[in-house]
Amino acid sequence: MSIVPVDILKLLLAVVLGGVLGAEREYRDRAAGFRTIILICMGATLFTIFSVKLGGTQEPARIAASIVSGVGFLGAGAIMRGPIRVAGLTTASTIWLAAALGVGVGAGQYFLSGGGAGLAVVVLAVFPRIEHWIDREHQICTYKVTCSGNSGLYSSLSETIRARGLGARRSALIKCKSQITSTWEVWGPPEGHRMLTEALLSNPEVEEFEI
Repeated sequence: MSIVPVDILKLLLAVVLGGVLGAEREYRDRAAGFRTIILICMGATLFTIFSVKLGGTQEPARIAASIVSGVGFLGAGAIMRGPIRVAGLTTASTIWLAAALGVGVGAGQYFLSGGGAGLAVVVLAVFPRIEHWIDREHQICTYKVTCSGNSGLYSSLSETIRARGLGARRSALIKCKSQITSTWEVWGPPEGHRMLTEALLSNPEVEEFEI
């Protein structure tokens, strides 16, 4: 087995493509940054090159399948479950994509790999703005309201929420002695959430309020 110039060029291209993705992750200060993504892309490229050189035409796709399985462990390490949401899914997806680009480069699919890297940068750099706009227009919050069981607040709470242009679904209801605590999943524009919060804070029948 000998190293030919084209193999070196493949590694250099893997560094470039991995660097493009890694730079975006590094800029956003994610767990898998510049060097990590480059090394993943290079490793996948090397495994693919070796699979062809060592295995010839005898099912070289086996190495690619093993790369897909192995890189899953790296991706899983970037995913963290927080108290509110799961973080690291985009970074884990970028790791998976970097491995796919490395396999493509190692297999000689340069244009397809380059195009995939370019589209990935667009998704990572531009699409967050679209996500922010969607979240701004359709915000989801959980409201926990406690009131006296003798007041009429609980029965009118659904109407109070919808009067602010919000959608609502009750997810829990607890009665403790003379108190009723209801939990609501509420969705809609931020202005509606602001008006609802002000209404609940200023309502003397609300004994406890949490959002």
